[in-house]
Amino acid sequence: MLRSIRTLAAATAALLLATACNSASTGGSPGDGPGSATRGVSATSIKVGGIVSMTTASGYSKKDTDLGARARYDRANAEGGVHGRKIEYLGAEDDGQDPAKNLAAARKLVQQDNVFAVSPMSSVTFTGADFLDQQKVPTIGWGTLPSFCGPAHLYGFNGCLVPMPGGTLNQTWPEGLGAVLGGAKGKSVALIATDNDAGKFGIRTFTRGFTAAGFTVSYAKAVVPAASTPNDWSAYTKEILRSRDGKAPDAVVSVMQTPYNIGLFTALKRAGYRGVISDPTDYDPGLLAKDATRQALDGVHVLLQFQPFESDTPAMKQFKEDIRKAAGGKNVPLNMHMVTGYMSADLFLSLAEKAGKDLSVDSFQQAAASFSDTGTLVGDRALPKGRKESFGCGALVQLKDGRYEVSVPFRCYPPIPFD
Repeated sequence: MLRSIRTLAAATAALLLATACNSASTGGSPGDGPGSATRGVSATSIKVGGIVSMTTASGYSKKDTDLGARARYDRANAEGGVHGRKIEYLGAEDDGQDPAKNLAAARKLVQQDNVFAVSPMSSVTFTGADFLDQQKVPTIGWGTLPSFCGPAHLYGFNGCLVPMPGGTLNQTWPEGLGAVLGGAKGKSVALIATDNDAGKFGIRTFTRGFTAAGFTVSYAKAVVPAASTPNDWSAYTKEILRSRDGKAPDAVVSVMQTPYNIGLFTALKRAGYRGVISDPTDYDPGLLAKDATRQALDGVHVLLQFQPFESDTPAMKQFKEDIRKAAGGKNVPLNMHMVTGYMSADLFLSLAEKAGKDLSVDSFQQAAASFSDTGTLVGDRALPKGRKESFGCGALVQLKDGRYEVSVPFRCYPPIPFD
């Protein structure tokens, strides 16, 4: 009888051990409290991965987002990690700007690599958003998609930039262009984007923002094919240049990526347009290597939602030093994608630090429920406010004679309601 009891006890212990090992191998319950198995977290490390559009059909690449993230994680590890845990950064999965690949990358990072968090996430498609939120995976990226506005475990490093009704809109771009034009009153603007969800949402939100700033929006369409850049832009330029009662608008704003902007801006200039041109992507010295590209972008005002590289603040000096180290000691040309990766990593690190030594998804979420800091590359940050509105700061830079100059200094603008 005693032997039977001992046998049963041993079997029970073996079953419990096997269950524990299986739980550990699959990451356990990501939402368990302190002391329990948390996916991607060990006594010495925190496993993090990224999702970035490294390659695309148009040739546009956000690959330097990965370098920016690595630079910030490297510094954190050099300083001792987060409460003694080093960041095990697996690098970024390339989603090719393909919806199917984005979801596949999210599944791989969680189900195969067992990451605690995804940071950075930078793409114009985010089909993996629901999966990551359901799996309780803290995910931080560029909040240019609606997915970063509301879901419990998803965060924009500069807040929610395209909010749903009931949120707010960042007014950096409208107010900045108003300053360039000497005021928005009586001025007109044409908005153009690609024919996809991101483009349509961008047109909707920026139409609201420019109208609120006092502009007349003479043209606002998401009509450019998203699959490939057009060979002939004449149909778009003719419509834009006649949009203000048969005349050209005071400003043309492109909510598109670099290959599209080069084609559109070249066509506008050839058609004789002399107004203000602006976009949110072309702040990249690497683009200036080709004469045609440099000519297309010359004079363009680029929206930034971070401090310009031309500034000499402590935060910018630290960023440049971290990038140089991560690039093997080389002074590589800086671009906005590096900032995207860097600040995604920075927000993750700040929240993980605030979560305390017993890191879990629960403690991370609790930290995010009452987080704020100041003086970062994106200005003042605050959560949970960032779920419904941006952090409200930005600048404009203009390409002149082959170099960028600050046309509107970095500052924070009051957001407006979005309904």
